[in-house]
Amino acid sequence: MKTAIAILLLSGVVLAQGRGSAVPATPTLAPAIAGVVAAGARVEVIKEGFQGTEGPIAFSDGSVIFSETTASRIVKVAPDGTVSTFLEATEGANGLAFDAQGRLFSTLVPWGASKVAIIYPQSAKAVLADGFNGKPFGRANDLTVAKNGVIYFTDSANATAPDAKPPLPPALYYLQPGGKVTEVLHDVVFPNGVLLSRDERTLYLNDTRGEYMLAFDVKADGTLTNRRSFAKYDGVVKNADGSLNSGADGLTIDSEGRLYVAAVNGVQVFGTNGAHLGTIPISRVPQNLAFAGTDKRTLYIVGRGAAYRVSMLAQGFAGRPK
Repeated sequence: MKTAIAILLLSGVVLAQGRGSAVPATPTLAPAIAGVVAAGARVEVIKEGFQGTEGPIAFSDGSVIFSETTASRIVKVAPDGTVSTFLEATEGANGLAFDAQGRLFSTLVPWGASKVAIIYPQSAKAVLADGFNGKPFGRANDLTVAKNGVIYFTDSANATAPDAKPPLPPALYYLQPGGKVTEVLHDVVFPNGVLLSRDERTLYLNDTRGEYMLAFDVKADGTLTNRRSFAKYDGVVKNADGSLNSGADGLTIDSEGRLYVAAVNGVQVFGTNGAHLGTIPISRVPQNLAFAGTDKRTLYIVGRGAAYRVSMLAQGFAGRPK
């Protein structure tokens, strides 16, 4: 593999600037972003060498948990930086979300057997959905859980082998508490991170192969309307085949409604009007992120086998874990 271009094997996306897992994870310094992060704030490397890094979410004791997808386990990072195993045998769990009852929801990603499920606690474990219109999901990716129990999730449907054919196209779905799955869209090449606004009236969707984060209005029954381009990613590059790569993956939100995107050139921060406010550089291309800590003023970032954290001026949204 050339150092100038790293290949992300799970998604097939070509990453710019050689910042894949072959590059050492090193500390970086944040620029000043008003109200968000102080100039020179150190992005600390907690640890590298994880087998897949996805889905970080705040845990109730101030720690953060995230998925080691390839290792099929979930890791916990305590506020003091101590790393331990939280769950084993997670079937390649990827995106994570807690509901108000403390149940942990996840997208499970084995090819041909992808599903949305409750994976913790043991007494609540259940498969909620494993396909649409009689076909299995290709690769259920990220999810967010609304207060009314509706789950919005993406299926990136990206094959793990060049000759594999996804049974369903890439799509955004919503899953009602009764188990009904409804397709919202299937014309985005790589739908990825998905997140509700603080008041749950807007749903945001990252497009890894596009220029814009999408937004939708959430209707009372959970359906979505008014699709629009909300924010233009910074640093979008072109792959060798001419396709676009924003690298836009995971999403999180702060107490002021600003959005944070793990993207090709670092953590991009957007205002409530979609304006790009600045980017926090990360030594490896990040995949996902979440605010955690007892005061939710620490931003945890994971990607390409490494985990990082940085102290923030901004505070994560306290109304839900992520």
